[in-house]
Amino acid sequence: MTVNWQGVYPAVTTQYNDDLSINFSATQAMVDSLIKEGVDGIIALGTVGENASHTREEKIAILTAVKEVVNGRVPVLSGVAETSTQFAVEFSQACEAIGIDGLMVLPGMIYKSDEAEAIHHYQQVARNCNLPIMIYNNPITYGVDVGIEGMKTLANEKNIVSIKEATEDTRRISELFSAFDDRFIIFGGVDDIALESLMLGCTGWISGLTNVFPKESVAIYQLAKQGRYVEALEIWRWFLPLLRLDTVPKLVQCIKLCEQLAGRGSELTRAPRMPLTGEERANVERIFHQANNNRIDLTKINTL
Repeated sequence: MTVNWQGVYPAVTTQYNDDLSINFSATQAMVDSLIKEGVDGIIALGTVGENASHTREEKIAILTAVKEVVNGRVPVLSGVAETSTQFAVEFSQACEAIGIDGLMVLPGMIYKSDEAEAIHHYQQVARNCNLPIMIYNNPITYGVDVGIEGMKTLANEKNIVSIKEATEDTRRISELFSAFDDRFIIFGGVDDIALESLMLGCTGWISGLTNVFPKESVAIYQLAKQGRYVEALEIWRWFLPLLRLDTVPKLVQCIKLCEQLAGRGSELTRAPRMPLTGEERANVERIFHQANNNRIDLTKINTL
């Protein structure tokens, strides 16, 4: 199975009305704006999209709305974050039925599986749908690491084509390339080590803070792809304090608050996530305003 996944793929937020029903028009407007600002793909219903806060019917409605507004301009992948392997298989089949371009599959939620159980989970999804699959390997958050030997097993599944590498250990990127060459498309999945990940050969970056500053994220990727690291570093060092918000437990609230401060969306989240308050909120606001006040003038950097 051949896919051409590369570049910056924001894990987009889901926008809500004041009553916390889904604001489909705002979600579509946000996705449309990101594409017009240069992103290369869309990840819907990832962690940042509050996947687990939606019913199955809501998830299908969100994906249908996202697919409609994207209209084939870039690939659309859906997160698959279900509590059982059977539910993951059924949701993957529903994604295939509505024409989503691929899946970003997480291990089973709630129960922390061991590596063998996670491999079985991924195998069952792969064997029961025809979509290309990205494995989301994030042991820090989800408690299971599918290592090199595990990925050798998953390499036998033809539609497992990609890995979102989020161990926070950049050595793993080199180990994956050494073990598999170009068998897998490898995306960096941790915002605050994205530039290092691109330097080590990742073909793409799945990002939360791209929702806030998409043009800067795309510029970093394009400069890194061309080996223009000195110019990329100028943007990177400005962006890094914000990017670190992607690695904290309340990353969704942080990212959505920054979207709101940037005039790009609403900070509303569904419980149990609650709005940031007190010093937590003030800290995010300080980081955002400091970054925004010192924003790099991209017109002075030719990224083409």
